[in-house]
Formats: sequence, structure tokens, C-alpha cells
Amino acid sequence: MQLLDNDLLKSFVAIAEHGSFTRAARQVHRTPSAISMQIKRLEETVGKTLFVRDAKQVRLTAEGEVLLSYGRRLLKLNEEAMQQFFSPKLEGRVGFGTSDDVGTRILPRLLSQFSRSYPAVQIDVVVGSSRANQQKVDAGELDMALVVVGNEGQETRGEIVHSEPLVWAGLEGGIAMHQRPLPVAVANQGCVWRWMAMNSLDQADIPYRVAYTCEHSSGQEAAMLADLAIAPFPLGLVRAPLRKLGEDLLPEMGSYQISLVRGGNNPINEALTAYVKEAFADFNS
Repeated sequence: MQLLDNDLLKSFVAIAEHGSFTRAARQVHRTPSAISMQIKRLEETVGKTLFVRDAKQVRLTAEGEVLLSYGRRLLKLNEEAMQQFFSPKLEGRVGFGTSDDVGTRILPRLLSQFSRSYPAVQIDVVVGSSRANQQKVDAGELDMALVVVGNEGQETRGEIVHSEPLVWAGLEGGIAMHQRPLPVAVANQGCVWRWMAMNSLDQADIPYRVAYTCEHSSGQEAAMLADLAIAPFPLGLVRAPLRKLGEDLLPEMGSYQISLVRGGNNPINEALTAYVKEAFADFNS
């Protein structure tokens, strides 16, 4: 049985992510004809057609989607193995701040992958509100933090690493969404989700009342499960028995962003930043 060639996988993943042989060729520094020959070799190796080509775009076949998952993991393992031998050895600690809605989704994979590459680095995770964590970065208590941004007129600091729709959510079959004034569960003043929710309700002239407050999304989820209120919630966190509430009843809020704010540049911060970006890229793919 033949083994998969890393160079072929690298070109294959580039085409899948860019949707174009030409753009992928520029990324891997090859000509379009050379990268086309690579895909032909890869398809001969696995015995399957990996792409459907038409005039406007290149799409993965079902077999191609399966190989993409394996390809990304194989390339990542190869990179981690090389880092063990050729990357500068890092030792020390890094303070990392995040909110609970972000942490529950990317932290397990992020911490696992980073610790395999840099086992001598201690990561101290602080879960708190975006405002509190950003203040801790400014005070030197944290090295970096993921903060939610989106308030009108708010200065956006750091680097945007994620964007996601904010939707209205509530208990499936619940009565909270039908009450007036509308009971909502939000965080305290200064929260981006709170501002987006109240601004949309004000513009739609829908009467509401703050029925529940909590700085953590888990607390807002509890209020919805108890059918005390509905809440603005990231689309990716809405799961049964909660459901997304229809736009025919409530106004759209748009998307919010997550920014990575860093307190300074050093080798550990740089290394962890790369893993944070990759974790979000994997999450969004």
C-alpha cells in the first residue's frame, strides 16, 4: 500500500481551501499545471476522484471531503514533529484570558495541540468577561486575551480572529418569547451582546425588560432552559432543547467579532497566537 505524500497533500489542502488551482498554486509556489499534475498523482494513489471541476469553481467530491480531514491532520502532525526537533525550546508561562462561550469551543483542542509542541510552557487560563480580561492585559496580569468586539464607536484592539452571527435563542416550545414586555437574559452594561440585542429591539420598537443578568453565557443558557427569558446567543452555541428564534418575530442583530489582544511580543506569545488562529480556522472550516 502506497503512503500519502506530504507535498501532494499540501497542494490538495490548498486547493480545497482556496477553491481554485490558480490561487492554490501561488500559495505553494508552483505553477497551475504542476499542481494539476500533483492532484492527478494523488487521485491515482487513493484511486478516487477528489475534485469536481467546472467553469466557475473547484469543488470537493465526497471522497475529497474525507481526505481533506485526514490531510489536515497529517500535515499538522508533521509540523508538530518538526517543531519538536527544530523549533527553539520554549519554557515559562503565559496568562491567557477568554470568555466561557469561546473557551468551551476551542480551548480543549488548543491546549492539547500547544502542549504537545511546547510541553515546558505553562498556560494559566482565566475565564471572565471581555472587559475584565482586557483590563488584566493592560495591567500586565494577562499576556493575551480573546475579547468580544462589536459596539458602535468602540475602538477595536488586537487582531480579529473570529466572526459569528448573534441570534435570538430560547427554549423549544417555551412561552418566554411570547411575553410582553419581552423578557431577555443579558450580561451587564458594556457587553457587546447586550448592546446589539437592546439596540435591535429599540429599533424594532419591541418592548422588553431585563429579566436575568449573568456575565457568563452558561448563566444565560440556564435562564433560557428555565424559560425565564430569551437571549442573544452565538449561532454555534444554540443546541437542543434551545432553538434559534425566527427573524419573522424578532429583529436580526448581525454578527459579532472576537479579537485577540496581546500585552506584548515574546516567543511564547507568538507561538500561542499561531495556535489560537489555527484553532479558529479549524473551527470555522
